[in-house]
Amino acid sequence: MPSTLTSPTQLLPPQLLAQLERLELVSRKIFRGRMKGERKSKRKGQSVEFADFRNYVAGDDLRFIDWNLYARLDKLFLKLFLEEEDLHFFALIDTSGSMDFGEPTKLDYARQLAASLGFIGLIRGARVKIETLGSTHKNPGPTLRGRASLWRMVEYLGKIEAGENVPLATGVKNFCLRNTGKGIFILITDLMDKEGYDKALRFLVAQQMDVYVIHVLCPEEISPDLKGDLKLVDCEDNDQADDSPLMPMPTAEDIAKNEGLKKEIAALEAKLKDVTPEPRIGRKLR
Repeated sequence: MPSTLTSPTQLLPPQLLAQLERLELVSRKIFRGRMKGERKSKRKGQSVEFADFRNYVAGDDLRFIDWNLYARLDKLFLKLFLEEEDLHFFALIDTSGSMDFGEPTKLDYARQLAASLGFIGLIRGARVKIETLGSTHKNPGPTLRGRASLWRMVEYLGKIEAGENVPLATGVKNFCLRNTGKGIFILITDLMDKEGYDKALRFLVAQQMDVYVIHVLCPEEISPDLKGDLKLVDCEDNDQADDSPLMPMPTAEDIAKNEGLKKEIAALEAKLKDVTPEPRIGRKLR
């Protein structure tokens, strides 16, 4: 299915860019950056933002002594500042055949999501890299930095097409071998892989990254309208499921009844917990 996002303004409309300008990427972990950036680190270094004082020791840089404090306390203290470092941001997009489904397709949504997050990283001084599961060392994605790299990122995302039917674990493993930096990692996928996703996530955990998985599904996959005898064909490897009658999908009314039944059972269990059995009184015959 051809992409509906055929131009940069469709992928990142001006209204969306204005909203993204107010956001920033926040990591749950502390990573040591390679270059100066706009991300405030908990490590102490050189910047314009004051962090704390510490006692002066021989060999410290005299430029950072607070002489006003010395005049009041007659003791030497050194001023500490927050270090500002760059942050690595990685986005890995699933481009398998199953992503080319829906209206708009799941791949279009993944491309726009990666572009939005990548734009936030670029304007905040992060090192941004976006690739697909099918990328190799011969055709890696570009490494981007700075607002001027926005159009290179958009151009790369515009060329991405579905059809790279690479197993999830294989694609993630190859990506980890090519990229050794530490930072935020976003995996955008529908998780439709016959081998599962546990192995792939273990590769990411071993990299000690701040990992996020964005599970992309379209409404037809969440609530498919399937009835009768059907033959299911895998769009990636043409594997076919045996003919079997499929039960109709539960309706909203069925789901509501099920939720009501769950509440009744929970209320009954709560009542049973409140009832304490009376002790049995027995007589002992002599």
